[in-house]
Amino acid sequence: MNYAYQTLTNPDRVRVTQNGAWVATFTLGCYTATLAGPARSFSETYQRGDETHTVTVAHSTWVRAAPGPVDATIDERWLSRALAANHAGTPDALAIAMQYIKNAPPILLGDLQIAGDAKYGPLLPDGKRDEGSDFNDYLGLRWLYPCDEPDKPEESQHRSLDCSGYMRMVWGYRHHLPDAGYPDTIPLSRRPQSNTTLPRRSFELYEGATGIILIENVGTRPTNLDILDAGDLVFFDAENDDGPRIDHLGMYLGKDVTGAHRFISSRKTVNGPTLADEGGPSILNGTGKYARGFRAARRL
Repeated sequence: MNYAYQTLTNPDRVRVTQNGAWVATFTLGCYTATLAGPARSFSETYQRGDETHTVTVAHSTWVRAAPGPVDATIDERWLSRALAANHAGTPDALAIAMQYIKNAPPILLGDLQIAGDAKYGPLLPDGKRDEGSDFNDYLGLRWLYPCDEPDKPEESQHRSLDCSGYMRMVWGYRHHLPDAGYPDTIPLSRRPQSNTTLPRRSFELYEGATGIILIENVGTRPTNLDILDAGDLVFFDAENDDGPRIDHLGMYLGKDVTGAHRFISSRKTVNGPTLADEGGPSILNGTGKYARGFRAARRL
């Protein structure tokens, strides 16, 4: 297959080339792999006053989960299949995330809707959005966990995903390579399981999910954004009413067409997943709400 390998540090990873061209990067101890594929763009339009705005991220990086946390020995069979999936247009983590933004069309698996326009959660009597909408609430399915009690879906949260439920949907329930001959989903749990699963809450995902912490939460805004790659989880202290703690997360998409570091997340202010700037710019640099609240990053 003529793959060549180069070891890199900070973090420890393996860069793969073929005939001199970059085709993939694997970070040791992580599921996440970034891969070469056809150029594409992710866009969302939103309204600000009387003006219509569009934000766009465009690049040729695709993001998939390997069958397990990788080591220095790369599974070339998986790599070849993943690259072929990219060129066939099989949705990766970034494309799957876009399947839940506002006005995204329904996607069915038999009679089960597995994607389509997602809300954040139902309104509470005080007018605030309720948290707690996990992937199985969106689906309307009772979920069985290997090490936790079964979780029944909440009827009021049907077709809803809070910020951590959204990432669990993308990376846990939905992230797969059809007909690959093996699963590549990351295991899910209700509570942390020694860095071997995706637990339920945003601060638990920061502290105890799979992979490695790229940017440690030291209580202040990070300045080095160059360490980030598409697919990384980014964490925020976005609310002022719960003290200095991680209370929101999203997924880094890369630089948008203006050069800003853009992410996608499900949030209360727009009642669902977005990469746009309504209710606060979805960027890590600048002076917006989420840029000021950005605290940490993890690579799954």
